[in-house]
Amino acid sequence: MPGAGGFTGFALRRLVGAVVTLLAISVIIYLVFYVAPGDVAQITCGPRCSPAQVHQVSAQLKLGDPLYLRYGHFLQGIVVGHDYSTGTSVQHCGAPCLGLSYQSDQQVTHLIWTKLPVTLSLVLGAMVLWLVLGVGTGVLSAWRRGRVTERVLTGVTLAGTATPVFVIGLVLMIVVCGQLQWLPFPQYVPLTEDPEQWAWNLLLPWLAFALIEAAKYARLTRASMLETLAEDHVRTFRAYGVGERSIIGRHALRGAIAPVIALNANDVGSAIGGAVLTETMFGLPGLGRELVHAVQVVDLPVVVGMVLVTGFFVVLANAVADVLYAVADRRVVLS
Repeated sequence: MPGAGGFTGFALRRLVGAVVTLLAISVIIYLVFYVAPGDVAQITCGPRCSPAQVHQVSAQLKLGDPLYLRYGHFLQGIVVGHDYSTGTSVQHCGAPCLGLSYQSDQQVTHLIWTKLPVTLSLVLGAMVLWLVLGVGTGVLSAWRRGRVTERVLTGVTLAGTATPVFVIGLVLMIVVCGQLQWLPFPQYVPLTEDPEQWAWNLLLPWLAFALIEAAKYARLTRASMLETLAEDHVRTFRAYGVGERSIIGRHALRGAIAPVIALNANDVGSAIGGAVLTETMFGLPGLGRELVHAVQVVDLPVVVGMVLVTGFFVVLANAVADVLYAVADRRVVLS
């Protein structure tokens, strides 16, 4: 069994790997968006910019410099910040500086920070629900294998996988908010203003988002549990008279939880920038809606900033999942 030193080394290796991955993502994003064919300065500034404004944007982005210097300038803004000259004054953009939106005249970092709490509120709350519902359903389905309970739960999870989130969201709003009037129609309230109203107004978006994701986790947990329950050490426990509940809770679930951790990391990271349908349906002013708007008006700095932030959360979530995976199974540290 590896000690604390081995675990610390494992965590540091994962941290270094995450930094290298983020650097690679930044290179790819810069090449895709800022080295594309066409007038990058005109696209970045927007269709309403005058030739003088386009020239100013070109100077700010240093588009006349060699490619490696242009990328270094871009990376410098993310790491240490950057100063933008407006012709008459200098505007400072603190690290991590993701550029300026020339269409809304805002720093991209500030724009993202104002939207991020909404998306995090949606994703993290839904994550708790989809793990509880998905893992619980998968464990129960594996435990009741071959019985009516398993057939019913399997049918429900298949239906959940096949149903789009906007259908579930619409049904929930019609039934819960319209007919039964148990909850108000969702309207985002910041957590710092009123925690109770924040939770009540996010309950339906959480549920709609979680029901779709929970179906995947139920199927994955069921498959992993059945595989673990068929292993030799589980049969040995049964032969020694260990109770079925103890086998499920203390042995089989621990062995089956690893793929759930990995899938959850990918889902949480991707959902930070991918909860567009849920945010749009429930009127939540989060990153997803802002990204759609930026694409519609071709606000290139905002699109680049959103993609970078989404990539950051995907890498971060996977790094955390690796550490949690090692905590659940210390044999991973040796690999």
